[in-house]
Amino acid sequence: MTEVLIAGGGVAGAATALALHRAGLAPVVYEAHASGGEDAGAFLTVMANGMAALAEIGAARAVTEASYPAAAVELFDAGGHHLEHRAIAGPARTLSRATLYRVLQDLAAARGIPVIHGKRLTAAAVTGGGVEVTFADGGRAQGSILVGADGLHSPTRRLIDRQAPGPRHTGQHVVYGYAPGNPAGGAPDAYHMVFGGRAFFGFTAPGDGRTWWFARLPGAPRPGGTTAAQWRELVLAAVRDDATPAAAIVAATGGDVVGGDSYDIPTTPHWHNDRMVLTGDAAHAASPAAAQGASMALEDAVALAAALREHREPAAAFAAYSATRRAQTEETVAASAAMGRR
Repeated sequence: MTEVLIAGGGVAGAATALALHRAGLAPVVYEAHASGGEDAGAFLTVMANGMAALAEIGAARAVTEASYPAAAVELFDAGGHHLEHRAIAGPARTLSRATLYRVLQDLAAARGIPVIHGKRLTAAAVTGGGVEVTFADGGRAQGSILVGADGLHSPTRRLIDRQAPGPRHTGQHVVYGYAPGNPAGGAPDAYHMVFGGRAFFGFTAPGDGRTWWFARLPGAPRPGGTTAAQWRELVLAAVRDDATPAAAIVAATGGDVVGGDSYDIPTTPHWHNDRMVLTGDAAHAASPAAAQGASMALEDAVALAAALREHREPAAAFAAYSATRRAQTEETVAASAAMGRR
């Protein structure tokens, strides 16, 4: 019998597998997608707390080699006036979400941790001595515990608590894109953030020959069929009247755009039962404003592994883990929501 089943092979799932393996457990990762998740085209910053967690699981060097430094934020208004310089407490690194998935999953494979793709969790039941899970393809697996690292729309969250709250729409869209070159002449280790008239826009040119940009703009949920071109035009319309480089950057972007509606989960009353536990966005999804989503998931991985190493009974370990992580993550989710509203 496998000791630990992990539903989800994204940041939370792969990092949890690495942390549990270091703690002497035997994890197996089951990932629903063939490669990365639906948001793999986005990018993120792993902040200093996330890098410290990566060091704990022996992954900091690999992530550093696959990423770019993020040292500062330069703030501007819609008229192009410089408002403030803010140093980013380091080390902090920028990379695409797909790259972070790949690095963590490659490390898992190198350490002998199975990562099985195409396995979408649909059901799980606590048995006498563990848990049995069922996948969409009809396959089954048994283990001592199940870690739900299955993201914003986590099936595991509802298996633990049928009344668990679902994701809350933040009233915003978030769009990411990549434009050729560096038309704004930005420093490679700095983010330029613009408080625009109709959108919050940020960009960096980390050194790969492209400008990486994102936009947060208000709006009701859009249908799932929104195309890359439609997301690009939505952002362009929102930034074209600002006296900043935003419109030129978006206009220079081709089809390398990914967008979606922004959601968070302010609180999840039950993070666990006796044999199942949540990590990452499944427990505490945050809007991207605070840039802490990935870093919180990495910290969860370290905390869960430490609790399972210290406590023999899973229920006791899960209670210790949630007591360690709940208050901090809920505060961060709330702070990120407040930043997004401003």
